[in-house]
Amino acid sequence: MSTAQEGTFTELRSQLQAAAAAFADGPDALEGVLLGIVDDVDRAVREPLEIFPVCHHSPASALAMARRLREKQPKVVYLELCEDMAPLLTELRNCRLPVAVQAFATEVEGFPADWSPLSVVAPITEASAEYQAIAYALDTPGVELVLVDRSSDHVFQWDARGAARSEPSGPDAPAEEEAALHGDAVGVEIGDLRPRFAELEEHLLRHGRVRHWSEWWHQYVELPLGDTDHDTYRQVMLLIGSLFRRLAPGDPRRVGVDEDRERYMWTRMREHLAATGTDPADCLYVCGAFHAASRVAEFGVDGAGGFEIGPRTATRWQHGLIPSSHAAIEAQFGLAAGSVSIASTVWAKNVRRTRVEPFRLVGQAGTKKRAKAAKAGPAAADAAEPASDRLSGFLRRSPVLDRLDEAELLGWSVEIVRAARRNGYLASTADAIAVFETSILLAGMRDRAKPTPYDFQDAAVTCIEKDTVPGRRDVRRLVEIMMGGDRIGQVGYDALPPLARDVHDRLAPLGLKLQQRGVQRALLDIASRPELEKCSDLLWMLRYLMPQGAARPIMGERRLGERPIQESWDLALGTHQRALIELGYEGVSIEQVLEQRLRRTAYGPRATTAVVLEAVEDAMLHLRSRRLADELGTRALEVLATERSVDGAPEVLRRVRGLLAYYRTGEPVLPPWIESFVKTGYAHYCTLLPTAFTDEDATVRQVAAMLGFLFSMEGLALSLGCDRTQLELAVAASHPEEPAKVALLWAARTQLGSLSRAELRARCDELLGNPLVVPAYPRYLSGFLQALEPVPALADFVVEAVSNAFARLPDAVLLPWLPTLIGTLRSGGAEQAPLLIREAGRIFPGRLGALDSWVPPWRVEPDHRAEPAARPRGAGRGVPLLAAHPATCDAVAELLGCDGGWETTDPGPRGAVLVHAHPGTAAALEALLAPP
Repeated sequence: MSTAQEGTFTELRSQLQAAAAAFADGPDALEGVLLGIVDDVDRAVREPLEIFPVCHHSPASALAMARRLREKQPKVVYLELCEDMAPLLTELRNCRLPVAVQAFATEVEGFPADWSPLSVVAPITEASAEYQAIAYALDTPGVELVLVDRSSDHVFQWDARGAARSEPSGPDAPAEEEAALHGDAVGVEIGDLRPRFAELEEHLLRHGRVRHWSEWWHQYVELPLGDTDHDTYRQVMLLIGSLFRRLAPGDPRRVGVDEDRERYMWTRMREHLAATGTDPADCLYVCGAFHAASRVAEFGVDGAGGFEIGPRTATRWQHGLIPSSHAAIEAQFGLAAGSVSIASTVWAKNVRRTRVEPFRLVGQAGTKKRAKAAKAGPAAADAAEPASDRLSGFLRRSPVLDRLDEAELLGWSVEIVRAARRNGYLASTADAIAVFETSILLAGMRDRAKPTPYDFQDAAVTCIEKDTVPGRRDVRRLVEIMMGGDRIGQVGYDALPPLARDVHDRLAPLGLKLQQRGVQRALLDIASRPELEKCSDLLWMLRYLMPQGAARPIMGERRLGERPIQESWDLALGTHQRALIELGYEGVSIEQVLEQRLRRTAYGPRATTAVVLEAVEDAMLHLRSRRLADELGTRALEVLATERSVDGAPEVLRRVRGLLAYYRTGEPVLPPWIESFVKTGYAHYCTLLPTAFTDEDATVRQVAAMLGFLFSMEGLALSLGCDRTQLELAVAASHPEEPAKVALLWAARTQLGSLSRAELRARCDELLGNPLVVPAYPRYLSGFLQALEPVPALADFVVEAVSNAFARLPDAVLLPWLPTLIGTLRSGGAEQAPLLIREAGRIFPGRLGALDSWVPPWRVEPDHRAEPAARPRGAGRGVPLLAAHPATCDAVAELLGCDGGWETTDPGPRGAVLVHAHPGTAAALEALLAPP
């Protein structure tokens, strides 16, 4: 070390050596730390390229930055920010701060697939040193802004996936929805200045008589540095950064990442200086105080080289601006709730008090007047002179007693009482006086001459809130709102990606201010204004792609084959602006993004047949794309052929039925994929049916859905070449033991004709007559109930089975069993309840008085209830009916190709031959039209 270097902090070194010898067991350990801190400060101060240490969102740093930029007027500003974010910074003038610069990637290459999507954000507020540097560089002619921190790609290359993330910690993390504006993004901040040694932070908080780190920083750093000169500010910040760095726990991974970042930044700065030939005296390096006190060999313009910056991966990164908020910044970086709002208030107060003119981007939303652009000139005269020791005087100086601003404190007290009354508190003028006096009392107890906003907050909670919160906001939150509130930024239209701008343009006919936060109601009378149908199509796509609440339909629905007439929507696109912007990273139009999402869903590793069929339906519903639907339908066929479980059978059945109904009514022929799907599904479910009946993991509803597919698609499947024998063999090979599945199998056999109604009724009577089986009867009923899906003709039999149970079982058995029956019917038969109710209404008498003399139809004429196929002699009963309606009979006979005329001996229609050919139909018609 040179003699001049030794002389800069000679006095301070001597004092620290004496303190180390007096307060430590030996001078070595403590002396090494204290003198090492001084060496770090001295090294940074003497660097030819001026280092400006800052703290994240610190009003003192922002004020010192604005003052130094006007004094020095550097030609190059090096900024600790991801170098790939540089092109976005010019768009900040189109936004209302706070916003965050974001790098986003959905398709990753070189990273694990489960990391997707990747997101990196860097929030920017007006009360931050980085914004002052950005505004100065962008609006000052001849000034170059160079971002020197690692790229977004390198952030994840060096990240251990989660270990380096900034997460909300402790009870100070806000819980409101604005805190989630950054999502799960990795936060990149300038000036991460907080003790990493937990015991050190606890010590500072305890002796500082504060509750959290934000309050300690405000009291012991922000206020003292608010009025200091540049050299004092810089040396104090370097001292704090070096202290926290040397006392940080030795985490090799985190220390390695920090040092690599410092090597990266100094390598980039030396490369730029060598390429441009810029004099280091004309440059300013803005970085966090933690990194300003670096001890890596690459430190400085004359530092050792050799650090190799690796290449980026093939991941395609998208960049944009997203809205941010004070609460989001606090949540992401572990700050106390309300601390960023208080910092914003302190910043505005410092600007008024010191009369320092801050830098603002020309055209910045929210500014009242155009900021004057400074002209870049030579470095200030004092920049080349070695800095004198300002630390010794600052550390020995007694705290400056700031005189109590009674007018400000009184205004706070009156305002918080007014806010409390608006939120339901029984506050009065006496409470305002109590808050005023308690604030002064608390400040005195904490050795403060003037109450801070945190003292005032504690006093307000004590005097007003007491033990109840009448509204949804407590007093602490009211104080935060009063101090500035959770200011939420907004990205301007010109700074939005093309997709977001296209969405706003296409929704312009609605006449709403979609950029504003909050919910807006949109009424679409499509019948009278057909041009609004395109808005409806877009809104349904936004509902599919964006979070819940961004676009919520109040009236109207979208179904296959239907056209909208009138719709009503609640829109909150301004509130969910971040989600809309991130859609713009995935494509240039909303249709392109939706198609990509559907393909990603259908071809995903966990895609099931039901999921792919849903994607097919969405493709037709939202995009009306036959091409995409056919492609995804072919994919559904592939997935079905590989599935070995029946978990999605109910959903598959529902969606295939809907698609078949749509194609049959709206298309001349069925698509080839759906014909192949029905054919493959028929064989597939026939193969799985015996196993599903005995599998304990397969529910009754799933097995019923399989049978529903087989029975309802049987006609189409047989026409495509399937063999019904395969289904009959599958049913014959099924041997379930669970009562519900046994009942379901009986229903299937009845549908196939291998079990008659009489035999089925006899088996149910046998169950009711066996005391050992009666407790399990509800489970049999559950099976019959699910059987209405594949065999809806059994609805009258299910009503009969339930009625017989109520008629035959004694109260001692029925009453304990009744809750189980109701629960079974409610949980397992909700979809079939309308069918049962309609059938019961047809069977039971419509009047209460007729119930006493009513005889159930299954107890009347049992010989007439035999199977029609076994009694062809009963077919003659339909002859009078046919004779009474000759025209109908002639039409049916002609349709079925029956030739012949009226017989003269028997004046009946020529269709009478049908009665003998189809005796069952004749008997059913007679029973249907018979008088009651």
